[in-house]
Formats: sequence, structure tokens, C-alpha cells
Amino acid sequence: MKKSPANALPGFDDPFGAHTPMMQQYLRVKAEHPDKLVFYRMGDFYEMFYGDAERAAPMLDITLTARGASP
Repeated sequence: MKKSPANALPGFDDPFGAHTPMMQQYLRVKAEHPDKLVFYRMGDFYEMFYGDAERAAPMLDITLTARGASP
């Protein structure tokens, strides 16, 4: 079985199957653009996840927040 580029994301054996449709879409976009910071629009706001959020917080001088853990 050929591994997809998304399998390179840290901490994900199966990066898509165990997530919500929104997070599956985010992971697919991130897999296509691993070297870019991905801002994901959720309603009126843009969010970043995982390593993108950790990298961007000090660069943008914003507070890193957390939500419930995703599998």
C-alpha cells in the first residue's frame, strides 16, 4: 500500500479516518502544502492547527490556545 504525503504529519498513523470532515479537509490541504502556514476559515475566524499554530504564535505575537484533543 502506497503511503500518502499526509502520513508524514507527526503523530498521525491514519491522518484522515479518525477526524471530523473539517479536520480531514484541513489535513489534506496541509499535506499538499507542508512547508506553508495554513489558515483555515471557520465561520468569521481563521484558525491554525498543530505545528502551524505553534510556529505562527510567536511570529504574529498572538496567544496560542487549545481545544479538546482530536484523536
